[in-house]
Amino acid sequence: MQDLAELKKLATAGRVLKLVVACVAVACVLIAAIVVHRVRAGGESRSNDSEGNMSNGAVAYAAVAPVKRETIANSLSIAGQFIPYQNVELHAKVAGYIRKIYVDIGDRVHTGQVLADLEIPELVAQVDEAKAEVHRAEEEIQRAQSEVQRAEADNVALHANAVRLVNTDKAQPGLIAQQELDDATAKDRASQARVDAAKSALASAKQQLAVAQADQQHYAALSGYSRIVAPYDGVVTWRFSDTGALVQAGTSNSSGLPVVTVAQVDVLRLRIPVPESLASKVRVGDSADVHVQATGEHFTGKVTRFTDSLDPSTRTMQVEIDVPNPNYRLQSGMYADVQLSANSRPNTLTVPIEAIRRGDKTSVLVVDAQNRVEPRDVQTGVESSNEVEIVSGLNEGEHVIVGNLESYQPGEVVRTKAASFATSGVAATE
Repeated sequence: MQDLAELKKLATAGRVLKLVVACVAVACVLIAAIVVHRVRAGGESRSNDSEGNMSNGAVAYAAVAPVKRETIANSLSIAGQFIPYQNVELHAKVAGYIRKIYVDIGDRVHTGQVLADLEIPELVAQVDEAKAEVHRAEEEIQRAQSEVQRAEADNVALHANAVRLVNTDKAQPGLIAQQELDDATAKDRASQARVDAAKSALASAKQQLAVAQADQQHYAALSGYSRIVAPYDGVVTWRFSDTGALVQAGTSNSSGLPVVTVAQVDVLRLRIPVPESLASKVRVGDSADVHVQATGEHFTGKVTRFTDSLDPSTRTMQVEIDVPNPNYRLQSGMYADVQLSANSRPNTLTVPIEAIRRGDKTSVLVVDAQNRVEPRDVQTGVESSNEVEIVSGLNEGEHVIVGNLESYQPGEVVRTKAASFATSGVAATE
């Protein structure tokens, strides 16, 4: 009986073992099937992705820009300084004391306005003396004229007597003594000489009058300099003297101070130093974009004048822009940021500067109608901060690749997209 029980146990354990083995086998088959399915699915997915990538990624993108006509110019960003249109130190023409000074710093003055009166006592005496000389010369002329009239009257009488005696002697020879004839002729000639001398004295008196009048005008002009007046509308920027001060003549070699300084500021000069590289391209009328740092004002001006020569110490040329300042808002000494455009070329073919390839030859990459890349040699001209003038090699409306130019091969097919660029920066030279 004991042996029978053991046999039953062994039989039960065998059936369990077989069941377990069967379950494990089924599980292995299922796992293998799942793995195979996933491997196949993964392969198909990778195959589909590869095909998609081949269809979409084989043609590269290229940023392009059109060849178009624009106005292009060399430009330069530089700081400029405002200075008065005119600035003058007013000196006294003659030495004297300031009787009254009417202005102070900051006062606005007008053309012809009296700024100061000088007291010059010795000049008053010289003016009076010159007037007296004129009167004396005029009286001398009257006396000389009377002398001429008297000499001419005597000459008429003596000449008539001499002529009468000569005619009588011709009519009745021997009637009049020769001595009497000679005396009459001599007196006639002497009277004529006195007439000539009187006329010379009259001419000399007239010359003396002219000299006296010139002296009078001279001292009268100097007397006019006793009033210091404004030569133009402006502002008194400095005052050097006070009432009662002795001022020296501005024409003397002494280190005399001026009375006041007057600046014309209703129009200012914006002076900018242009470097040597751009100096030869500046022309009168070139446009300039001006931004005043102190006031925040922004306006457009034009080149009014330039020195047409370089400063040897800085290698720059001084360029000026006249800026109206009717309200005196701008002040002399203020700085401004100036964007100067020079060597302007209107209606010229241009491309972005990023489209240019430089080397032995200058070239661009053109995208033709079939979207194929075509290298093209070009000749360039003026270069601005963002664009380049195309002198030859391209036509208006063609498209060129901009950026990553080394990534494209001749004949390669590309997918184009429009490129955009911001305008900023400083342009190079031609």
